[in-house]
Amino acid sequence: MKVKKAVIPAAGYGTRFLPITKGVPKEMLNVAVKPAIHYIVEEAVESGIEEILIIINEGKECIKKYFDPSITYKSIVANENLKELNALLDKANISFAYQEDLNGNGGAILVAEEFANNEPFAVLFGDDVIYNPSNPVTKQLVNAYEKTGKTILGVQHRPKHEAIKYGTIEGTTDGRYTKVETIVEKPSIEEIKSTLCSLGRFILTPDIFHEIKNVPLQSGEIYLTNAIAQLINTKGVIAYEFEGRRFDLGDKFGFLEANIEMGLLVYGERLKEYIANLIS
Repeated sequence: MKVKKAVIPAAGYGTRFLPITKGVPKEMLNVAVKPAIHYIVEEAVESGIEEILIIINEGKECIKKYFDPSITYKSIVANENLKELNALLDKANISFAYQEDLNGNGGAILVAEEFANNEPFAVLFGDDVIYNPSNPVTKQLVNAYEKTGKTILGVQHRPKHEAIKYGTIEGTTDGRYTKVETIVEKPSIEEIKSTLCSLGRFILTPDIFHEIKNVPLQSGEIYLTNAIAQLINTKGVIAYEFEGRRFDLGDKFGFLEANIEMGLLVYGERLKEYIANLIS
């Protein structure tokens, strides 16, 4: 079955970005020239996704407004600054659902059960912008799913001091593919055995909903990686080491990195010269 649907979890309070997130969702903060979530929706669309469900919580209605394809926006399509957005809205059907209980990223995925309708679907976390213009990361994972028929984790290696923030993967590796044997969610620096990390991109099969409903809570939350771990011995799980420059927008410095590097893509030599003058 082709992967034509995607879920983007974008609920949460964005506490690490306070005070700005008291009034503006983190996903709507600008990266270079457009909101962070625009890049994520764009990646999904460029990967062949036709239906997108964005999971939000109360207070994030401005995300809905941004992606509203109403006649009001269409009437000013001549504005150069809106052409890109309106073109994006023409390519996919974007809908929204609310995560009433902010009980973890697994809880967010559970909200999408009806949307998934027993089909495989992509998941793109709202904290991660991953740049690869020639081969979008979600497309890479869709291709891996079509080859294996298994749940796919998008992974890359990270230094140990960073790997402790993620789910780390152990298994048998063949090229970019790893047959997953264990997943450890946020290991301590003492217990870490692998630096291959799950980084905010997935292709999930419908089996995930049963596991989410039955996975034990961790610190009062449902962790998606813990639910995926339960699939390892029953359905099998594959990690795919994707190609792309990932920016961690859940981290203030990562957000700054994204603005600088994406800004260089837009402004080129003008921004390089400005930075050079600052540090000279």
